[in-house]
Amino acid sequence: MLQKIILGIAIFLIVMLGLTFGEAIFTYLSSYLGFLFHDFISLMKDIQGYLMVHWGKALIALLITVPLVIWISKNKKDEMSKPNSHRKIAIVLAIFLGWLGVHRFYLGQIGMGLLFLVLFAIWAPLAYFLALIDALRYAFMGDDDFKLVR
Repeated sequence: MLQKIILGIAIFLIVMLGLTFGEAIFTYLSSYLGFLFHDFISLMKDIQGYLMVHWGKALIALLITVPLVIWISKNKKDEMSKPNSHRKIAIVLAIFLGWLGVHRFYLGQIGMGLLFLVLFAIWAPLAYFLALIDALRYAFMGDDDFKLVR
């Protein structure tokens, strides 16, 4: 269930990015991807402001996301249960949403995920840096070692 929720969030974010390609999203991303996160509250206010202006795109992205998640979860069920798929998903989540600890939540490490959230609220650049380290660790980890992480 958690995998489907995280998959849905990832697809939603990708669809939103696709719908706003060439628009203001690049301004938002450039200000957030560096070490420019001031704190969690300002990020949430910016996201809320963006959604207030672009509510139609968010609704379209949601309408595209739900059927995609249902289709992927039904048709790709066997592939998603393979350990290699879990590793690939964890790497992508660590790169793009790792600063929020999403990759740790995905792997069932709730405590570490919460720690990433607290760390992000205190000092965001460190959370982002640690998430990139996790992505590299997962990429170069053997299958047996990755099973121990899960």
